[in-house]
Amino acid sequence: MLRTRALDYELPESLIATRAAEPRDSARLMVVSRRGEAEPTHARVADLPGYLRPGDLLVFNTTRVIPARLVGRRRDSSGRIEGLFLSEDPTHPGRWVLLVRAKRAKTGVVLDLYTPNDSIGASLRLIEPAGDEPGAWAAELLDPIAPTLDILARVGRTPLPPYILKARRAAGIEVGDAQDRERYQTVYAGRSTGSVAAPTAGLHFTPMLLERVAALGVERADVVLHVGPGTFRPVETEYLEQHHMHAEHCEISPEAWTRITGARRQGRRVIAVGTTTARTLESYALHLEGQVASSGPSQPASFGGAGPAPLSAAHPGSVNTSLLIAPGYRWRVVDGLLTNFHLPRSTLLAMVGALFDAGLPRLITLYRSAVERAYRFYSYGDAMLVLPD
Repeated sequence: MLRTRALDYELPESLIATRAAEPRDSARLMVVSRRGEAEPTHARVADLPGYLRPGDLLVFNTTRVIPARLVGRRRDSSGRIEGLFLSEDPTHPGRWVLLVRAKRAKTGVVLDLYTPNDSIGASLRLIEPAGDEPGAWAAELLDPIAPTLDILARVGRTPLPPYILKARRAAGIEVGDAQDRERYQTVYAGRSTGSVAAPTAGLHFTPMLLERVAALGVERADVVLHVGPGTFRPVETEYLEQHHMHAEHCEISPEAWTRITGARRQGRRVIAVGTTTARTLESYALHLEGQVASSGPSQPASFGGAGPAPLSAAHPGSVNTSLLIAPGYRWRVVDGLLTNFHLPRSTLLAMVGALFDAGLPRLITLYRSAVERAYRFYSYGDAMLVLPD
């Protein structure tokens, strides 16, 4: 088992990025190999095509972030509340599940949600605590006047991670929500809506960079993982494996999966853009691997290496994953990863550490180097490209 303290590192608060780089691909890029202890190369995301090869497969998470952060007041006391929209009950339109930061939240309390110009845009009544997520409540809209996504477009704010909001307050920085709403969304986001956090590695891409990558002969595949609030949750248990992983919904179309497994069979590099993409790829691989293993010994039982993938397994329309990837994990699909710099004591840090032959100690050494060179950290920060060779 892995002690959580192995996921610690020291980070000056001044290196927490409060704004995204402009233009997007001007963010700095640390390029490293999964193998050995070679010194990293320092570049810009705009230089990414120089580290790719014709035939590589770049995989993107095309989820769309919703304006899920809620601000308002309790009707009974005028106390300020903050919340985060999580989901809508598909069988009861207008019934939401949300995280609520409010003192003495209880059944029957009415919350008036405010638009960015401080007018009441919608009201909710709390029904009951929901699930095992601390602070999660089921609530119902009072007099729903529009579909949920339209209401969120009016009353919701960009769901920036709390550490960005805290760092901005400490530095006296104000950024308009309209600017964040545009910037905290990938340029390739699709129609599948449901994330309450961005797949941040993808924030570095511009349309021109995507064109340059395609012109190089790099193939592309798209997946979807709707990022949930658990992405912000630190590991607070003594051992990483004791941490309760949040479940997230992910999808890979049969066409995209054929492209991915084709690259694997042909020995081409599969490079995930972001940890959410990596988690989706590995979750599907494990799901299908389990199906094949249960169908009999005549079927191949592994996605490892460049061998054939078990396409005979029934392809799932979607998968709910709570996969924890940590050092010692055997990667089935992912060869390389483009990712941001992650929070200490986070499952995402453990995932990136699992890519390296030397494990977490190698990653922590690289993070210390990034601190020394004043890389910008976290969601609006700089990036690391981990290559298989």
